[in-house]
Parts: sequence; C-alpha cells; structure tokens
Amino acid sequence: MFARRLCVFENISKQCAPALRYSQRRWAQVHDVRFLVTHQRADSITERYRDKLLQKAAQEGLQSVDELKTVYKDRIQKQREKATTNAAFPQPPPPPDPTSIAPSSTPSSPPSSKSSAPPGFKTLSSYLDLPKTLTLPPKEIEYIWRLRHANSPTSLCAILPSPTYLRIQQTARKHPHFILPLPREGSTGAEIHFLQWSFPAPDTATVVFTHLAEYKLRGEYSQPHTTITMHLELMDEKGLVLMQGQVLEGRRVNVEEARWLVLCLQKFYGGEEGDHVSRRRLLEKFSQGDETFKVEELVDEAEKIV
Repeated sequence: MFARRLCVFENISKQCAPALRYSQRRWAQVHDVRFLVTHQRADSITERYRDKLLQKAAQEGLQSVDELKTVYKDRIQKQREKATTNAAFPQPPPPPDPTSIAPSSTPSSPPSSKSSAPPGFKTLSSYLDLPKTLTLPPKEIEYIWRLRHANSPTSLCAILPSPTYLRIQQTARKHPHFILPLPREGSTGAEIHFLQWSFPAPDTATVVFTHLAEYKLRGEYSQPHTTITMHLELMDEKGLVLMQGQVLEGRRVNVEEARWLVLCLQKFYGGEEGDHVSRRRLLEKFSQGDETFKVEELVDEAEKIV
C-alpha cells in the first residue's frame, strides 16, 4: 500500500525529466576540442621558442619562421609519423596454451545443498555451543539463554514453544508487513510502528520495527529502532525457538516499549484458528490494501491485549 504511494513521486520525476533535458539542449554549444587543444598548444610553443627559431632561420639564410617551417615541412611530417607509430598500443599477449595449464590437484568441493546465512549474519552458533546445548534439557537451555542476555540493558530475549512459533511463521509468510500501535504516557493517542518480516536463512527469521512516519518518508532507506531474530536450530529436537533482539539507542523507543510491540506481534500473529477473528481480519485488510482498514480498530484490539 505504501509502495503505491511512493510510485507517484517516481512518475512525477519521469514526467519532469524530458522538459529539463530539452531546456538544457537549447543553450548547448559544441566546440571542436581538438582545435582548442592542438592549435592553441602549437601557437604557444611557437611563441615560446620564437627567438631560437628566428636565429635558426637566419643561419639558414631565411627571413622568417614561416619560411623555416616550409623548408622543414617534410622532416617535421616524418617526425610526427614516427612519434605516432611509437606511441601505438602494444599488441595484447597471446592467450595461454590450455595444455600448459596443470590441473588442480585438489578437487573443488561440491556446493552445499543447504543455503547458508548471509555474510555477517549471526546464527545461534554465534551465541551457544550447539553440540553441548543439544545435550541439555529444555529448562536448562531456557535458563542459559536468559542469563546470556541478562547483562545487556538494550537486549530482548524470549523462548517460544515450537507450536506457537509455527503459527506465527505461517501467518508471517502470508502477511509479512503490518503496523502496530504503541501507547504513549500522557497522550490519548498511540504512535504507529511498521514491522517487516524476513527469512534470511533456513533456520532464522527476523522482524524489524520502524516508526511509521519515518518509513512513509524514507521507505526502504528508513532506519529501524528494534530488530528481532528467531533461531530455529533447536526446534525439531528440543521443541524450542530462541528469540533475541536489540533496541537501538537514540531511536526514541526504550526497551519496555519494544517489549510491548513484540507482545502485540505475538498476539496478532500467533492466535489459534478461530481465536481473535477480528485481529486476523485486520491483518488481511492491511495486506490487501483494503480501504476499510481503520487504525482505531487496530488500537482497540491492541488495548484488549493488556
């Protein structure tokens, strides 16, 4: 829905571009660069060495520099041709003989069938020793995970049961974009935030939260204030999904407010079939760009979560 509005600015820019180019062509002037460079340079050289040229002309019994140029015209032309020939680019070397290239002694490794995470992206193995973690009971894994993030004042962490996450994931793939309200103390209204789901790796899902006003202004170049990552490596064997997040400083959202947005996300995306039909209908309306979608209804549903 926001992309459609952004296209209007692109269309206006395209319509204005031909007129700008036309106005520039009207005042354009074409100059022979070769004349400006070559002739001016030759004249300046002649003026610089005029005294020596006159001396040479007198030695040859000539009256002027122009007569000297006429006498040495053929010799000057030969020198120019010689200089041009020497300045030509050399021929490229011949391609190597295929038979002279020795085959590599180590065979190339076959490509992995499972896609890896993008460069610089942290998986669960960046936080925990997975082989050792798989030997622990779920309660101890939960304790270690919470303790791992206890000392960071801007971090978020949680543990989701596998059935809850699977419901959230199923809804997220249908509705990867949505907005959530954030009540502000001392204000009768709520601040709206835009969320985006992505699945950068088979065992990873991420959610980024951005101020809706900033997203409408900057689009894909807007800066999120909170990033949530869900790690699925333990889901099959332990029935757990470990979640961790980070709240960026200076983005006008604190940790408690970010926790509220994550709670709303879970309630809107993780409802069971037949549960909270009105929330699911709001998700569908937003994804379809339905004009009957109302922020007031969204705020009312969010207030019921408390």
